[in-house]
Amino acid sequence: MFSRRVFLASAAAAGTMPRIARAKKKPVEYDPTPQVVRIKKQFVPGQLLVAPRSFYLYFVTEPRKAIRYGCGVGKAGLEFTGTATIDVKKEWPTWRPTQEMIERDPVAYAKFRDNDYVQPGGGDNPLGARALYLFQNGVDTYFRIHGTTQPRTIGHAVSNGCIRLVNEHVIDLYDRVPIGTVVTVV
Repeated sequence: MFSRRVFLASAAAAGTMPRIARAKKKPVEYDPTPQVVRIKKQFVPGQLLVAPRSFYLYFVTEPRKAIRYGCGVGKAGLEFTGTATIDVKKEWPTWRPTQEMIERDPVAYAKFRDNDYVQPGGGDNPLGARALYLFQNGVDTYFRIHGTTQPRTIGHAVSNGCIRLVNEHVIDLYDRVPIGTVVTVV
């Protein structure tokens, strides 16, 4: 016979069972490594899609397939959204912060204040090994998809608006996308 005493004893015993018996869903870990993934069918092969909230950039290779790269994106209030095209591509690009960047953080950009200094391309240049320049209607947006000298920032919102990839990943992407590639940041 099932009594109140049996019920309470069974409940107490179940509470002491190892947690292994209770399946927990494992959280998905962020993985910036490029990999082929499925994507919604509305995205066109050759298109780049950036999903800043998940810190991924997708290069659509064929219907419903894309190469997914981990990326870093702009800090709140500095991020780019919308559609642009890649109108310029550069290997080991030169760099100069915008005037707005210098005004926002004069200490970090002190060597650029009150002069025309442009940092040459190379291993210590913040744009890294490659840069893809985003334009809208033929006008430079000053936003870029580029490499980084700070790979630990991938998967975070830390830039002044640009989209960062690890240098070896941006080199791979650079070799895959032609001038005129459409980039959509959602």
